[in-house]
Amino acid sequence: MCGIFAYIGNNRNATEAVFEGLKRLDYRGYDSWGISILNKSRIQTQKNVGVVNKKLLILPKSEIAIGHTRWATTGGVTIENAHPHMASDKSFALAQNGIVENYTKIKKWLLNKKYRFASETDTEVIVHLIEEHFKNEDNFLSAVLKAFKKCEGRNTIIILTRGGDVIGVRNGSPLVVGVSNKKGDVYFSSDTLSFAPYVDKTITLDNGQVAIYSKNKLVIRNIKNGKIVRLNMDKNTIKEDVISKDGYKHFMIKEISEQPEVIRKVIMQDEKSMNKLTDKIRNSENVYIIGSGTAGTAAFQTAYYLRTLGNINAIGLIGAEAKDYFHLFKKNDLLIALSQSGETADVLDVIEHAKEKRVTIASYVNMQGSLITKLSDFKFLANAGPEICVMSTKVLVSQLSWGYLLAKTLQGRYKEAVSNLQKLSINAEKLIKDRNSNSNINKIAKELFGSRDIFLLAKGQNLQIIREGMIKIVEAGYIHAHAIPAGDLKHYAITLMEKGVKVISVISDDENRTDTLNAINEIKARGATIIGVSPFKDNVFDKLIKVPDMGEVSAILNIMPIQILAYKIAILKGNNIDKPRNIAKSVTVK
Repeated sequence: MCGIFAYIGNNRNATEAVFEGLKRLDYRGYDSWGISILNKSRIQTQKNVGVVNKKLLILPKSEIAIGHTRWATTGGVTIENAHPHMASDKSFALAQNGIVENYTKIKKWLLNKKYRFASETDTEVIVHLIEEHFKNEDNFLSAVLKAFKKCEGRNTIIILTRGGDVIGVRNGSPLVVGVSNKKGDVYFSSDTLSFAPYVDKTITLDNGQVAIYSKNKLVIRNIKNGKIVRLNMDKNTIKEDVISKDGYKHFMIKEISEQPEVIRKVIMQDEKSMNKLTDKIRNSENVYIIGSGTAGTAAFQTAYYLRTLGNINAIGLIGAEAKDYFHLFKKNDLLIALSQSGETADVLDVIEHAKEKRVTIASYVNMQGSLITKLSDFKFLANAGPEICVMSTKVLVSQLSWGYLLAKTLQGRYKEAVSNLQKLSINAEKLIKDRNSNSNINKIAKELFGSRDIFLLAKGQNLQIIREGMIKIVEAGYIHAHAIPAGDLKHYAITLMEKGVKVISVISDDENRTDTLNAINEIKARGATIIGVSPFKDNVFDKLIKVPDMGEVSAILNIMPIQILAYKIAILKGNNIDKPRNIAKSVTVK
């Protein structure tokens, strides 16, 4: 959730370098931020509440610095709770990404040892625990690792010492090291994107590894046995230009506009690799597809495609709600994980339990070198490019398109899928650029932005699409939204249908058309306003967002105008579009 960053070098001002890194990381959390620098063998720290702001930066130049941008978990949004946190004797500063699940027990023990706490955070527990262990250790690193091992949960920390050392320890939450071959600069960060323009090589730490930069040398060790780990460096392929807004007002609308290209990249997936995975699917006893948030939508839609097109009993799972399946996992099962970051904590938790049962793992993620990828037997990369807006749009479309391609490959119709996705890409580009369509969506947004509730209704291939529409309206518009299966309307939700209620219905020209129209007529009869997303006109619609009929891939296209609608609502409400309140891009804590 949080972002951590460090810079060591004499080619840049470390204070500025870390500040810039935090700006690139603040999609991971923007409740508060802080920087600690080394200034003449003394650590200076600055903390601020709110988003990373250059106007507030007052620290002097330096050659070594660490920083943190926070998504609050333990402790409120205050300057005292902002990271980095200092040791009692100011000998080191520490920042954390994660949650110490047993921090109350450790804190009680430390209080009995007469330690004083300046914050409410679990992070400060780590600081004082290191201090306590260092009393009996000659080696500071040994004290760090002993303390770290006592902290339960997924935690990654970064430390700056008064002696000029930087130490990063990973367990669960991501940690990447970047190296500039020409300049010799070294970076530590929660993701490659934050330092991409400045490095040639990257090293993604595995769980249970510690990276130490001391006396101009980088060493990675295994936490358990202390042995040095070989530096396996990957070439940095992320370019600077993909991180800019390219003239768009917000990253969200830029990323929506990139969806046609994202679909074209899905078509470039290796057919042989897809066939190998479909062979495994055929020979698996149970197939589970898992994701969280928007990736959860893609997981359930992929399961739908595998059931309806591939004739496979596929089961969609939400990461945090999958524990009741743990005892059912078997050796001959397959688990397919979908994630933008490849570091989603609750999905990783399920993967780890599945691997204990010797379940085969496949994954489709957007970040190279992620932990989910490393744990996978079948690895697929979205190659959708960095997604900066906290709300996922283009990666969702990539995941949906890949799920469809997988199901069609299983069906033995790979080429047909490629053709359908090519047509989808062309029509998606026309739809997104269509001025009349966008003008129509603007008018509908003006009718909806003041609503207290918005309902969405669909059936069949569009059922998960309205669920994602619900997510986007909640995320972008801060409006309560509720997705209703058309066939379930009469069982409960019809009690809420009355004059003034707004209902968005997504209907394709398929076998579910009649049933969905019947449900909408029942809503209309009770005075509700109906907004249709459909390729055809009908008198039941008060407003219509017309979309092309794309057959089997209609659902993937149908989410796009709802994404744009949510974006327009957010603009009208004056919300922070790329950074909605209270949520972060990468959920790396449970």
